[in-house]
Amino acid sequence: MSSILLITSSPRGSASHSTRVATELALKLQAKKPGAKITTRDLANNPLPHIDADYATGIYTPAESRSRQQQSVVGVSDALVDELLAADAIVIATGLINFNISSTLKAWIDHIARAGKTFSYGADGPKGLVTGKKVYLVIASGGVYSSGPAASFDHATPYLKATLGFLGMTDVEVIRIEGVAMGPEAEEKAVTSALNLTGNLALAA
Repeated sequence: MSSILLITSSPRGSASHSTRVATELALKLQAKKPGAKITTRDLANNPLPHIDADYATGIYTPAESRSRQQQSVVGVSDALVDELLAADAIVIATGLINFNISSTLKAWIDHIARAGKTFSYGADGPKGLVTGKKVYLVIASGGVYSSGPAASFDHATPYLKATLGFLGMTDVEVIRIEGVAMGPEAEEKAVTSALNLTGNLALAA
């Protein structure tokens, strides 16, 4: 059975364009593969704990020697890693917040970037262990950052692509919903264009 992991992170709830488009894409991918399961992780409504001293020490402590708190925080990370590894396709949604991803999405990345689990170091350098996945990034922004004078301020897209690539996820499609703060017409056009693109990407999956 195919598995689709849907990660949403916008604090805007039902008004979120990134959540709407990402959810639509996940549903279309599911329709393309009957029996596929969607696992949704809403990081805004159910935020993850930011990594702390117990996490930083716990991941390097043998399981049988961890304190109760270390067991708890590392257990969260282990569950997220297992969830990621089980997925065939990953759909990640975020708004461009202060030119980067949301802090809730950053916390997810901090939990799933695990030496020995999602990447390793060897004689030839680092090696990503999360391979064979298709990743879709859905990024919403009030302005236009794909090109033009503001392009250099988009730190979200290159960061996500670089980090996911480091972990072995190099097959990445980007869906932009941009210019949504430039008036109702621009907003509607951006959302419609992104939704149309989800249909094309699902057909190509």
